[in-house]
Amino acid sequence: MPGRKREYDEDDVRIRPGRSSRPRTRLRPSHNDAIDALVITVDRGRYGCVREDSGGIDVITAMRARELGRKSVVVGDRVSLVGDVTGAPGALARIVRISERSSVLRRTADDDDTTPEGRLERVVVANADQLVIVSALSDPPPRTGFIDRCLVAAYDADVEPLLCLTKADLAGPEQVLGYYAELDLPYVLVRPGSDLAEVRDRLAGRISVLVGHSGVGKSTLVNRLVPDALRAVGVVSAVGKGRHTSTSAVALRLPAVGKSRKDPGWIVDTPGIRSFGLAHVSAESLLHGFPDLVEGTLEDQPNCGHTAADSECRLDAWVAAGHADARRLASYRRLLSSRAGEGDWHDQPADDGPV
Repeated sequence: MPGRKREYDEDDVRIRPGRSSRPRTRLRPSHNDAIDALVITVDRGRYGCVREDSGGIDVITAMRARELGRKSVVVGDRVSLVGDVTGAPGALARIVRISERSSVLRRTADDDDTTPEGRLERVVVANADQLVIVSALSDPPPRTGFIDRCLVAAYDADVEPLLCLTKADLAGPEQVLGYYAELDLPYVLVRPGSDLAEVRDRLAGRISVLVGHSGVGKSTLVNRLVPDALRAVGVVSAVGKGRHTSTSAVALRLPAVGKSRKDPGWIVDTPGIRSFGLAHVSAESLLHGFPDLVEGTLEDQPNCGHTAADSECRLDAWVAAGHADARRLASYRRLLSSRAGEGDWHDQPADDGPV
């Protein structure tokens, strides 16, 4: 009837469901069609990945899926990819799973965990089998303090160390090898133009991380091992300190040698670094990098800190008896001191000085 007021009921009212009314589930897609890949580069939220069975040629660009949360993805991670995995220009896949890591090689910018730099822990690479410590025998001279730090980090990560001594045409390795005589540390010598067969044999079938101060010839070695790497080669300055020539870690597939079907392995080239902080390694674990001193600590009291201030420490007598090199004990104690935040360990000649 005209003019009569209309009566409304609930059918006339449109109610927008609230955010909390939508059912949520913890179930996630199984991604059974995902393919396995290895992360070889990391650059601002984009990850370069390759299928290991493809020879490491076709690079697939991927991003991290939201369902991974805050899980980090680093070079060396083995991941599962979905989406566009063709590797075509502009294609983008998603990383939906990260396999359990067999090893994690870490370092900090500082030794002292009471400082912001010391607490900032950096993962160098995941799933490495070997840490190749590249050191020049001259120009710049070898720095055993840096090598000692790398050994501690390798043993702590359960990664095998390999000492690679470059520029063997300029100086002999006797002093360096004598310093590590008690460790039975594996090593290789490299000269300009020398045959790299022994080096390749040590790298075959493994993921090997190359670390070293700038100017020691690491990038030159990488270019010789992987001619297509196009890694810049720096020029050593007149004062013996090299310039940084690599800016980001990258995994490179080693080429097969001849007709051999043996897995040639991977190398991870890292930026030239001036320090290898060990704040992430406990004071007790530092001794892992000095196995030649372990037996000398067995007669110590359980609360002995093995520092120079511990008058009852048996390490002094152990070294005095000729069981270990006094320089090794001094290096160990310097690491203990820097681990406790005592003194400045950066660029100390006594720590990282020549043998």
